[in-house]
Amino acid sequence: MTEEAPPELPLLAAPRNPNVVLVESAQGLLSAIERLEKSAGPFALDAERASGFKYFQSAYLIQIHRAGSPIYLVDPQAVIADQGTNAFSKLADLLATDEWVLHAASQDIPCLRELGLNPVTVFDTELGSRLAGLSRVGLGAVTEHFLKIRLAKEHSAVDWSIRPLKVDWLNYAALDVDVLLELRASLIELLEKQGKLDWARQEFQAIAAMSPKEPKLDKWRGMSGLHQVKDTRLLAIARDLWLARESLAEKLDVSPGRLIPDSSIVSLALNPVKTKPELASSKSFSGRASRSYLDTWWLTLSNALTTRDLPLAKLPATGIPNHRTWATRFPEADARLRAVRPAVAVLAEKLEVPVENLLTPDYLRQVCFSPPETVTAEAISQLLSQIGARQWQIDLVADVITKALNEPPAELGTESETEDDA
Repeated sequence: MTEEAPPELPLLAAPRNPNVVLVESAQGLLSAIERLEKSAGPFALDAERASGFKYFQSAYLIQIHRAGSPIYLVDPQAVIADQGTNAFSKLADLLATDEWVLHAASQDIPCLRELGLNPVTVFDTELGSRLAGLSRVGLGAVTEHFLKIRLAKEHSAVDWSIRPLKVDWLNYAALDVDVLLELRASLIELLEKQGKLDWARQEFQAIAAMSPKEPKLDKWRGMSGLHQVKDTRLLAIARDLWLARESLAEKLDVSPGRLIPDSSIVSLALNPVKTKPELASSKSFSGRASRSYLDTWWLTLSNALTTRDLPLAKLPATGIPNHRTWATRFPEADARLRAVRPAVAVLAEKLEVPVENLLTPDYLRQVCFSPPETVTAEAISQLLSQIGARQWQIDLVADVITKALNEPPAELGTESETEDDA
């Protein structure tokens, strides 16, 4: 006898809150602020960017909702065109009065900060779901788990810079904040029952206090396929073409990969042509801007072929060495890591928390590479605190790490750990 499939959950294709207001002017934003001030409690927030379409990761729509208020869909670009970024100062003051509820908060906070909107406290329903042990933590999956409804999510990859915004896109955007406050309430109940609410609060506070990431040194080295390029002259070609593409992308506010893909840059670096007509006829040099900006690419290639400013074949190592080299270069550190990592994984499984959330893998590697001279729980706790671990993490893992590091060397094993980790 075959088991019957569970009934399909009802689909939520439009927000349950019938009052959805599109804000496209400074005056409209002021009206929204006045209405939101009359409500109480945390703010459900979301932001839509044009990732993959635009160079800048600016917000093209901000969704705001509070218990008892309409759902406001704010077009920040229209408001800025109307009155400049100062138009958001009153909204910033209001949003600083209570908690922000977001899903995957670290993705949205940077573009909100560009507008002067800074969180004081945060509740992240995605991170909260991870800590609660949910196996799937996308907004749709979390909504299904707690609210027993499906979200229509077919517009997640659209170009939000397009104007006018389509009605079904606006419905999609409103759905995200329509469910956030209920998800927060459900997660608080579950996390409190599991004894994890304080852990979550500490993680949320770390997100709210998060500093902008430092720009990567020699970002061009992150190009897909660049590992094929070994010669420094050819690396100079790849670097200069990447920089030229970056400059043009910034000027046009277009995602760099939409001008010419990484594969075109790497192909040209590996097989530099000798004339502009050759470049124009090259099948491997493609992309929407490959011919319209041919002069730019040819001039860049020509200069790169003669420049004396050659990059290093590899950047000097910073921080601890890559753990994949430890088995041969740092066997003692490798043995420590192989002893400690399984112990932490066992604890994570017992607590029903993803191991990477229980302790950032890089923190664990740092402890194993340079442990305290005398390994005690207190010394491990101090080291973890110095490198950025939260107190709840320290309280849980310090004893486990201490015990594993103090095991006799004979019990550390001989085979190197080869699998990748986060």
